Amino acid sequence: MTMYDCHDPDQRATGVREAAYAVRRGDLVVLPTDTVYGIGADAFTPSAVTALLAAKGRGRDMPVPVLIGSRNVVEALVGELSEPARRLIDVLWPGALTIVARHSPSLAWDLGDARGTVALRMPADLIALDVLKETGPMAVSSANRSGLPPATTCANAHAQLGDAVAVYLDGGPTTTAVPSSIVDVTGDVPVLVRPGWVTLERLREIVPELAAPQSG
Repeated sequence: MTMYDCHDPDQRATGVREAAYAVRRGDLVVLPTDTVYGIGADAFTPSAVTALLAAKGRGRDMPVPVLIGSRNVVEALVGELSEPARRLIDVLWPGALTIVARHSPSLAWDLGDARGTVALRMPADLIALDVLKETGPMAVSSANRSGLPPATTCANAHAQLGDAVAVYLDGGPTTTAVPSSIVDVTGDVPVLVRPGWVTLERLREIVPELAAPQSG
């Protein structure tokens, strides 16, 4: 296990490079995002995703989201997106919006019991984007043990996950403990399934027809 202080330019450059190496060999990394710290693995290595779930103490019934470093990757992963989904992405990416879409059936990945869907996000954190540009799509979940609060510092992520992670990138405290908002775009009408950083009001400024979460 190695931790890199990304406030130091040399450590940041080395840390990003080592994190990318770790992901490519199937190991786990912790990195800051624009919401909370994330624990990440290669999205296309099922054993790495299994290790991620094990590190968190989480079951396959909660599939791992995927972070991407460019909007251009979206169509390769999910094929055709609805016009409302494109509006949300155009305005809110990079940022704290996760979309749930049907992934391309040809993709050889196993993110958990996702029933043909994937939760995608392009974060607005420069360290995360640097790593993603080296690795391609990464399976990333909040860097905490299941049932505990998400980590907002690298030290807290390390206290929870320890040596299960090969590389920790310390970008300092995150600016918020609020997770991303999740919108399901698999149907005719987008549905907010988890309120988060982006408010329902803001989402409806972009897509007025967006449905609110079901209560109860």
